[in-house]
Amino acid sequence: MTQAEYDGWLEHSIRHYAGERQKADATTAEQALARSREQFAELLPNGLATADHDLFSLWDDDERVGTLWLNTRHAADGDHVFGYDFEVREDLRRRGYGRAAMEAAEEWARARGVVALELNVFGDNLGARALYEQMGFVPTSIQMRKQL
Repeated sequence: MTQAEYDGWLEHSIRHYAGERQKADATTAEQALARSREQFAELLPNGLATADHDLFSLWDDDERVGTLWLNTRHAADGDHVFGYDFEVREDLRRRGYGRAAMEAAEEWARARGVVALELNVFGDNLGARALYEQMGFVPTSIQMRKQL
């Protein structure tokens, strides 16, 4: 990802994540946006130069189709990569880009000796959940709520 791509991606991702957090946490839009900004600032204090964070633009020939943000974490059993953000443009979904991007992320991680690839998916994102399950991801934690 270039600096110019990062600059556009950052604000879009902050706002998108805030929207997802607002639904998941039942907070106000303002609270969710403020918390999203805080989390991005904590996770990426040096932007593209933040250690152990790799941000990618996903391309099909000369068309940008999405983005991917991976964070390498060091654990007792080896390095794990956590996918913080993975997005295919909405108008290009269900065309195989998501699967291709996840396969590329797996290849990238394996080439670096990573032992596990992890991610979070919000419960209402059924399409992403189905893709991840088809690719061999298994739930490690499930948070549930019943609205009263």
